[in-house]
Amino acid sequence: MNRGPSTPKKPTLRDVAELAGVSPMTASRVVAGSPGVSPDLVKRVRSAVKKLGYARNEAARLMRPGQRSGLLGVIVTNIDNPYYAQVLLGIESAAQSSGRLIITGISHNDPALEAQLVRDLVARNIDGLIVVPASADAPHLAAVAARGVPLVLASRSIQQGGADTILVDDIGGASTAVADMLTEGRHPIAFVGGPDAIATAARRYEGYVLAHTRAGLVPDPEMVLRLPPDRDAVGAATRALLALPEPPKAFFTTNNRYTVAVLRVLLQAHLDTDDQPPLVGFDTFELADLLPYPLRLIDHDAHALGRLAAELAIRRIDGGEQTPPVTTTLPSTVALNGATSHRAVTS
Repeated sequence: MNRGPSTPKKPTLRDVAELAGVSPMTASRVVAGSPGVSPDLVKRVRSAVKKLGYARNEAARLMRPGQRSGLLGVIVTNIDNPYYAQVLLGIESAAQSSGRLIITGISHNDPALEAQLVRDLVARNIDGLIVVPASADAPHLAAVAARGVPLVLASRSIQQGGADTILVDDIGGASTAVADMLTEGRHPIAFVGGPDAIATAARRYEGYVLAHTRAGLVPDPEMVLRLPPDRDAVGAATRALLALPEPPKAFFTTNNRYTVAVLRVLLQAHLDTDDQPPLVGFDTFELADLLPYPLRLIDHDAHALGRLAAELAIRRIDGGEQTPPVTTTLPSTVALNGATSHRAVTS
């Protein structure tokens, strides 16, 4: 087995003190927030902390040298989406099997909040970290991986790389589903999803474009909506598309929150059956198969994704040998009419 590059050691309080030009005791007092330190020294120590990426280890004083905490840190973007609930359940099942507990933080798709959560979790001496990145640009995550903290990215990747990643076949799922509608003569097809800063939205848009390219078509920019998954905003944008002289012949959405927001407008429009534009979107949701609408969902096993992410993190924690990061892509299926029949997707 090939060994990867040596893992940089985590910065210590002594490193902070040396960089700041102060004693370890002074550095410790500043980090702990103790009074009686001059503003100049506080500024120098805090600057050194930021430059080195030092994180105070809150749990170390309670543990024997070399002892692990038995904790896995987990950060997801939100928990009001059933998809992430399934991911968390998968992570928890693997963690329990290995005798570990999970500590969960919610980033609300805010990279700054995510970075703070990472610092807080690392300071609590977690054994490893699993993150659904808030943004594809995440230098704070790359920095954590470079410091030797076992890190697994779930569902989304980051531009900086350097971490194990578990993905879904976003491009293949999107291109297959959109190609099906184009083959049926459904053109133009509206795209409703998040910005490119979110890796899944970017890959699913790539699949949407790929299907058009393979069909010899170019997506109409007027049909492409890139906006946050706010129900009112998505609803207003969908109504605007339906009001066009030539409205979309179908809709493609990048996750279940967009799907539900678009579907709400389509159902409220009370269109004749022959005029109903089919809707295809990523991720299932409850009662989808009972809805009186031509709905197709691109599905994958979110529970398995979480479980595999945790198992990979645990192998890194228990393994000892440092090997290059790996990326695993899970298959997706297209569920016709909600969830009545399935077929596999190929990229």
